[in-house]
Amino acid sequence: MGSIMTVVVVLAVIVIGAVALLAGWLIAAYNGLVASKARFENAFAQINVQLTRRYDLIPNIVKVVKSYMEHESGTLRDVIEARNGAVASLREAAASPADPASIEALNAAEKRLAGSFQGLRLQVEAYPELKANSVMLQLSEELTSTENRVAFARQAFNDAATAYNIRRNSFPTTLVANAFGHTRDAALLVFDNEKDIQAAPKIDL
Repeated sequence: MGSIMTVVVVLAVIVIGAVALLAGWLIAAYNGLVASKARFENAFAQINVQLTRRYDLIPNIVKVVKSYMEHESGTLRDVIEARNGAVASLREAAASPADPASIEALNAAEKRLAGSFQGLRLQVEAYPELKANSVMLQLSEELTSTENRVAFARQAFNDAATAYNIRRNSFPTTLVANAFGHTRDAALLVFDNEKDIQAAPKIDL
């Protein structure tokens, strides 16, 4: 009888230990996912700051350009409309950086902004006096500095988002991820406009 009780006790200890280990692993896996998600969401805050600064510079640039090339109002209007669309997309993405749809919408808005800026840059090339304007030179310098900050912030966000995606998709953590609502990969910020807009200051835009 004593030996049976001993076996029962041993089995109970083993089962309790196994349950405790499993519970500990589940907690650690879940907390790891939460922490990884928080890191890339927090990283987006810096993207928000730098893109907002860029978007604030664009109306000032357009104002200076307009004084030299009023007949190109269509090009200027395209830039402002693209800028306003990007502002709206950034606002939505900032509210939910973990939502892939909002990040993809921001990517699309940035692509449109790149295209409009490219059109403006081509127009400005015909105005040497505009490129030499002191206010334009200052704005161009600020834009270049901002673009560098955007690039660094974007890389930090993408690194954090990639780390989250790797953790979320790694087995067996993926079982916990799906069970606790981590069902989608984080979308990356892929700006096609970095070369285009960074090229603009070189011609004083």
